[in-house]
Amino acid sequence: MKEIIVANNLVKTFKSKERKGLFKSNAKIIRALDKVSFKIYQGEIFSLVGPNGAGKTTTIKILSTLLIPDEGEAFVNGFDVLKQPNKVRESIGLILAPDKGFYVRLTGIENLVYYGRLYGLSKSEAIKRAEKLVEIVNLGKDAYRTVDEYSLGMKAKLSIAKALIHDPPILFLDEPTVGLDPLSARRIRMLITELAKEGKTILLTSHNMWEVETLSDRIAVINKGKIVAIGSSIELKEKLGLKYIIEVEILNNEVKEYETTLGERGNPVIKITTDKPSEKLMSLIEELKEKKYNLGYIRIIEPSMEEVFAKIIEEK
Repeated sequence: MKEIIVANNLVKTFKSKERKGLFKSNAKIIRALDKVSFKIYQGEIFSLVGPNGAGKTTTIKILSTLLIPDEGEAFVNGFDVLKQPNKVRESIGLILAPDKGFYVRLTGIENLVYYGRLYGLSKSEAIKRAEKLVEIVNLGKDAYRTVDEYSLGMKAKLSIAKALIHDPPILFLDEPTVGLDPLSARRIRMLITELAKEGKTILLTSHNMWEVETLSDRIAVINKGKIVAIGSSIELKEKLGLKYIIEVEILNNEVKEYETTLGERGNPVIKITTDKPSEKLMSLIEELKEKKYNLGYIRIIEPSMEEVFAKIIEEK
């Protein structure tokens, strides 16, 4: 697979002042990124997750040329973020805050045309592209209202349209659904999925672990400026040895050999906790069939990404 984003040993430090009394303060060095390295491949949705202050936004700002790293290197679409920043900017669409970066006295469509012109589109090209994008993000007639009348959900949709105005191959989305109502968030997630299917590479941050698991091909967990785990949600769960719950409903039988609980349909349900769900389920079904039990629903309940996140952060 083609590498689209490469980060090698990125280091970034900041100075903050720690107040000591009314007039005295000491400078404190904060290591926001500590040798962060990862690769993202073409067409991949790659999520970067971690606690507040872990380094997620700092990483995105370096990759989008808004910050200069103290050490390390990064390449976006084959371009060096330090030596070829203009080429990097041409290759990316960026959302750092879905409610920022708009001229509130202009309409949504006028904002998009303005940014399209900044990217070198002719006026007719910018208008055509803007009209297409407001339909894609489902803004509809709201695109012709001034932005000061927009809800947060409308601004989130407009921010994605703005990031797409020059049709970049790469998107950096920093919490694109934060603060949105469930319907608006669902539409944004569907759009992200469609963009990836079209071949766009997406770097996503979110505190919504269900959203991360649903959307992502791979996930990197960052804590205190370090990447502490990376892989698909399944790979992360397996590495941590998290437990799965197997549920098998029994119909028209009295269960004697197994402990059961009363199921949602009033039938006994066998529940087993295991870290090898496929093997355990197959052996259990064979046993139950040999004993002539009539089976109802069969369900494997996976550990959630919230459990993965909590365990990784607690261990580190």
